[in-house]
Amino acid sequence: MNSNILVLGGTGKTGSRLVKHLQNKGIEPRIGSRNATPSFDWNDKDTWVKSLQAVERMYLTFYPDLAVPGAKEAIESLTYLAKELGVKKIVLLSGKGETEAEACEKIIVNSGVNYTIVRASWFNQNWSESFFLDPILTGEVALPMADVLIPFVDADDIAQVAATVLLDDTYNGEIVEVTGPELITFKDIVKTISTVTNRNLNFYDISLEQYVDGMREMELPDDVVWLMEYLFSHVLNNPENQNISHDIESVLGRKAKTFLKFAQEIHKTGVWSPKK
Repeated sequence: MNSNILVLGGTGKTGSRLVKHLQNKGIEPRIGSRNATPSFDWNDKDTWVKSLQAVERMYLTFYPDLAVPGAKEAIESLTYLAKELGVKKIVLLSGKGETEAEACEKIIVNSGVNYTIVRASWFNQNWSESFFLDPILTGEVALPMADVLIPFVDADDIAQVAATVLLDDTYNGEIVEVTGPELITFKDIVKTISTVTNRNLNFYDISLEQYVDGMREMELPDDVVWLMEYLFSHVLNNPENQNISHDIESVLGRKAKTFLKFAQEIHKTGVWSPKK
């Protein structure tokens, strides 16, 4: 068993896919999650030491986002411990256009440990595994900033890039920006899903204030409301987020997945079929 590779967030969107890519290469990584053995819990530093024992390479993600309060301090503490325990390389999943995420990147860059930063745009899977799924199921999608162009990227593309740079040291010291191959709006996305699923999805362009009020009415956790408001107000309208990168093609030798192809694949799974 090749447990000298640790995948933090190994049950999450990119981590679970990264684990599969590594397994396909005959590598059985150690999964960093609260339900794993040994378990990893960001809120319990005792679990960090056990998870990092004999680990040489680590994929580092922070839930729910590097932008949330406390993330920087946690990344700093874990990186210091990882270095002390002999970790030789860290691949950090970062967010494109996030000032707080870039502060976390600097911690890794200045750690003295070999690293690669994978800086990602918003995920396609936000529409199939995360916060935009429920509105798609109800057929009523209300979002602010409807016309902002975003290069949505597929989580499997991210994971495949992560698997490559984790194992290939020629990417040491590099920042790899992963985006989709096109700029699309929320309106475009809802229209695409509507066409692919042959469902009549209604889209409403609302203000950020209305969106935040709606989340509070749904009694979503305060940290989730804060994060969503931050992402819409500080990240989506950052000009950096409206740039398409070709790093996926450079690393993998193929083009990044389009949203249409993603939507066609997800439709076949039945995830977007309303529950009866």
